[in-house]
Amino acid sequence: MVMEGEINNFIMVWVSALVSLCYCHTIGKAIPKGTSRLLSILPVICLFLILPLNLTTIHLGGPSSFFLAWLATFKLLLFAYGEGPLSSSSTPISFSRFISIACLPIKIQNHPSPKNPQKPLSTKNNEHPSLQRPQNLHKSPLNYGTKVLLLATYGPVHDNKDHLHPKILLLLYSIHLYIALEILLGNFAVLTRALLGVELEPQFDEPYLATSLQDFWGRRWNLMVSRILHPTVYNPVRSISSRWIGRKWAPLPAVIAVFFVSGLMHEIIFYYIGRLKPTWELTCFFLIHGFCLAIEIAIKKALNGSWCLPKVVSGPLTLTFVAITGLWLFMPSLIRCEVDVKIYREAATTYMRFFKDVVSVLSSRFFDVVLVPEELKIKILGSKE
Repeated sequence: MVMEGEINNFIMVWVSALVSLCYCHTIGKAIPKGTSRLLSILPVICLFLILPLNLTTIHLGGPSSFFLAWLATFKLLLFAYGEGPLSSSSTPISFSRFISIACLPIKIQNHPSPKNPQKPLSTKNNEHPSLQRPQNLHKSPLNYGTKVLLLATYGPVHDNKDHLHPKILLLLYSIHLYIALEILLGNFAVLTRALLGVELEPQFDEPYLATSLQDFWGRRWNLMVSRILHPTVYNPVRSISSRWIGRKWAPLPAVIAVFFVSGLMHEIIFYYIGRLKPTWELTCFFLIHGFCLAIEIAIKKALNGSWCLPKVVSGPLTLTFVAITGLWLFMPSLIRCEVDVKIYREAATTYMRFFKDVVSVLSSRFFDVVLVPEELKIKILGSKE
């Protein structure tokens, strides 16, 4: 009954979101961009921050809070001023595409014309070169198959967690988290590709191959968040900072501001999941990475590309730093929300219910076809009448 109530709430949440986005799509045609449009869609933004409070499960509430309270609200803020993926300078975006882009973590892949191919932009000394490197749209079946097998080890790891060292357990959970996110977002991308007939850019680009913090956060990890934070936070802060410290060093406070906002949004998402008072460990995690990334960018600017660490050295250093800070500040917040317990319990309940339904159907079919001959069923029915 609890799961049925959650499904009803889930339907209510997304029906409300679709109706609200229909209103925003209409507003975009009727009200010019600017403060007036922002005031018109501000109630929708507030609603999107409230809707996830109606959901309590990880599998339904977690993605919904991320899609609505973070991605959709930030896209609507950009839309209010005629910016971002929901705005188009040429032809108006259709309603179905408006809904999909607003709700889901996708970005339509732009293909250069064969007659006028676009050359990849140089990333030398670029402080935020995310999305400038060409990316593969599809990953090999072996890649996904390996990750599915690794994700399947979650059950045995959870069953034997009392026998594992706490840090090893957190490390394994972090690997499972990354794989689960990639598979989840990949499924949404496939669904949208099937419904809209467009190619979609991937959300992850093998983050375990990162060779620097700039490479990890800008080019490989959760690229949809990078795309939405760049125009909403990075660009405005960089523009303001350039007036005070010059264009060369303006990216540094902009990077820190991006990570600060990311930390705050993670605190909100984790509150939706666990309904616990924030401890601000997540904000500290992202601020540490923001300051370290700013230092990395400053060093690169100072050296002007004359020297850099070999990738065979910088790669392991980057992953070690991410792992240590993640196990120290990020993963404990996840465990405090009992995400591991909820995922295991919800998955077990769902699979058990599915298994019981299958067994019930098969047994009834077997009873009707094999054990009860047609003549006997006629006699039984005749006697009842």
